[in-house]
Parts: sequence; structure tokens; C-alpha cells
Amino acid sequence: MTRDRKDTDGATPPRLPEDRNWADSTGFQRRHILAGGAFAAGFAAACRPVASSAVQTPGEGLHEESVTIAASDGFAMPAFVARPQGDAPAPVIVVVHEIFGVHEWIRDMCRRFAKAGYYAIAPDLFARHGDATKIADYKQLIGTIVSKAPDAQVLTDIDTTYAWVGAQGGDVSRRGITGFCWGGRIVWLYASRSPDLDAGVAFYGRLVTDKTELQPLSAIEEVDKLKAPVLGQYGALDKGIPVADVDAMRAALTKAGKSPPDMITVHEGADHGFMADYRPSYNEAAAKAAWDATLAWFGKYVKG
Repeated sequence: MTRDRKDTDGATPPRLPEDRNWADSTGFQRRHILAGGAFAAGFAAACRPVASSAVQTPGEGLHEESVTIAASDGFAMPAFVARPQGDAPAPVIVVVHEIFGVHEWIRDMCRRFAKAGYYAIAPDLFARHGDATKIADYKQLIGTIVSKAPDAQVLTDIDTTYAWVGAQGGDVSRRGITGFCWGGRIVWLYASRSPDLDAGVAFYGRLVTDKTELQPLSAIEEVDKLKAPVLGQYGALDKGIPVADVDAMRAALTKAGKSPPDMITVHEGADHGFMADYRPSYNEAAAKAAWDATLAWFGKYVKG
């Protein structure tokens, strides 16, 4: 199943929405941050100006660091880690970035998972092809970096990431993966590859895509290979991933015997990128519901 490919993350030129505060389900109130200053500078160039709804998770009780992982081909792959302080092994969540790379919002997602008791790590799966956080021009970002990242390299790098975490004391006997847009598609693909994965959560990842030489996989065609349950989180207003695609994925999952009733959620009133509180597509109600569902899903399948 294919259709005309739209090389888009669903992003629109950022504008400032009304102020919002958001308390997450891990029990602490995030600090409301106005766009600007050093905080905003940590976001990808293509994401600026940063919406005033962007928030920052407090780092108290966490260990955070930027690390380098030796990939299977010898490449020094950057990654960001956030985990609870102390030596107790924590279950692992790999956070797969959007097209904008490992910028401040992805790092904050790692902090949110760390606050919930996970060893969270976000590998820079684009790093071989350039620094996605530094490119402001959207078409250049797609053409020079995103389209150059082969599925095979990306999936192998995720294997390597789990292996590295295991060597650092993370509990890789309990493995989850989540991702956003580009990363959401990768979640579906990785869950179809890895027999060691316990669960995934895919945020608005494309389900039906054209194939290229470097990216030959379409998530909907891989469902019969799924080795772990994946919770799909989609927006009813997403024009890039229409509800018809979601319905087709549900049908494919059912046909393959992989579809519990709660496996895909469509959030009414939400558009693409509804989780991204630094963008105008942010939908507070959908983001809160999706975060609660994500923690419940990983709590059931990863923490056990």
C-alpha cells in the first residue's frame, strides 16, 4: 500500500499559542517556561521560535549526561541519557527522535521517563548524516539528513543502544521503545525486528509509506512480524496520517492476530505533533491522555 510521499513531520511555521500549564501523571508540576534564553536555544533550529507552552522537567533526583556509543560500524554515535540517581538497575526506554534530532524536547522526554523510573536514552540516529538540530530550512533537513538515514542502519543502531545501556547497568531484560513522527514509524519497524523488545509506543508514526532504496519498509506491511505489543497514538485531525491509514493498520493487525482492543488510540481534536508542547500543534488534553496511556502501557509490559 503506497501513496504520494510527503516528506514532512507535520510541522508548520511555529507561532506562540496561549499560555498553558501541564501537570503530568508522575506527580510533579512542571515549571512553566516562556520561550527564549538558554532554554529555547536548546531546541532545533527548525523549531524556533519555541512556543510559550514549552515546559521543562526538573532534574532533581536524576542523572543526566551526553554520551558516545560505538556503533557496529565503528561510528561514534551521540546519545542523551536520563535515569534515576543511584545504582539500582532501571528498565530501559529508548526514545526515538523526530526529524529535528535530539534537541531539548527529546531530552525532556527522557527526563519524563526517568522521573517515572526508567533508564531513558535518545540516540542520535541521524548523526552520520549531519546535525539535524542545526538546520533551519525544512526542505534541506529532509533532503540532506532525514532521507539519507537507512532503515537498516537505524534499526541496528537501536540494537547497539540497548547493548550499551546493558553494559552501563541498565536493566535490558526489560525493554521499551517510543518515538515521535519519524521516530513513531521506527517504533513499529523495531517491534517487528527485535525478539528482545517488551513493548513500544508509537506517536503519530507513518503507517503507509512509499519505499526507497534506503528506506524500503512500510509499517503496515510488517505487522505479521510484530514481536512486541505497540500502542499507536494518533490524532484525528492529522492530514499526513489520515484516519483511513489508521483503520487500515487496525485491519492489518487484526488479520495478523496482533490487535488487542487498546492497541491504537485516535485522539479526537488532536493534530499531528499533539504531544510536542514546544509547537503550535500541541494539544494539552490529548498529550495528558497519551502520556497516562504510555505509562500504563510500559508499566504493564516493561516494568511488569
